[in-house]
Amino acid sequence: MKAFVFPGQGAQFTGMGKDLYDGFGLARDMFEKANTILGFRISDIMFAGTVEELRQTRVTQPAIFLHSVILTAIAGDEFKPAMVAGHSLGEFSALVAAGALSFEEGLTLVAGRASAMQKACSVNPSTMAAVLGMDDAIVEEVCESLPETVVPANYNSPGQIVISGTLDGISRATEELKQRGAKRIVPLSVSGGFHSPCMEPARYELEEAIRKARFSSPLCPVYQNVTGLPVTDPGEIMLNLIAQLTSPVRWTQTVERMIADGADSFVEAGPGNVLQGLIKKINPGVAVSALSPVQ
Repeated sequence: MKAFVFPGQGAQFTGMGKDLYDGFGLARDMFEKANTILGFRISDIMFAGTVEELRQTRVTQPAIFLHSVILTAIAGDEFKPAMVAGHSLGEFSALVAAGALSFEEGLTLVAGRASAMQKACSVNPSTMAAVLGMDDAIVEEVCESLPETVVPANYNSPGQIVISGTLDGISRATEELKQRGAKRIVPLSVSGGFHSPCMEPARYELEEAIRKARFSSPLCPVYQNVTGLPVTDPGEIMLNLIAQLTSPVRWTQTVERMIADGADSFVEAGPGNVLQGLIKKINPGVAVSALSPVQ
């Protein structure tokens, strides 16, 4: 069974999507519609902007979403998923590609999500760090033992977990985890502590927009970050999406469940190959590839 997966923030690169715009009329139409919805020419930034411009949250999240969704739209019969999942932001791409959300509403929600997260970051300075070479249980134990806000945020693969929280929380956790034997701890270049209680103001703001959006039953099960389980009920999809901003991304658990449910081939739809690498670490026996546009 073929599963399609959609990347999140960090997969962006200068020039992303230009080949799609130049080669496909449908892609051009979708990019131009996105420029109108967003109120600025995100296509120009994607194709020729600087790394700094592309790194802005208000640009990064819609840009990755657009690349993924447009790629699946022009893929034709190559996009026939038995199941889908997205990493953090990528969950919105997965929902649109699977027909649970319209392109317009998905993009509007992603733009609102980016704005809300940026505001939350300015109100409550926070950050994230990747912990390598340590059991999840030890990371969880250390986070729970500290008085500052710091939590596991991304269960990316065995031996790779991202923690998120206040600046003091990440600093204290880093020292404690080093003492407990973490192989390496890498501070992440992000604007805030995503998937943690630090994003509560953003979750509150985004919830209102999500509840107003129209969700439909997807064409296949969507494995959502909050639980790692397959969902097809529109109401349940909506509630999980609301919880996502302040809950951990259970990517390891998601991929393991997809494999248990029959997935033997994973196709990454979007920029980069980060998810392919994580999936091979989770289970080296499954096939991974990238979705390519059909000429």
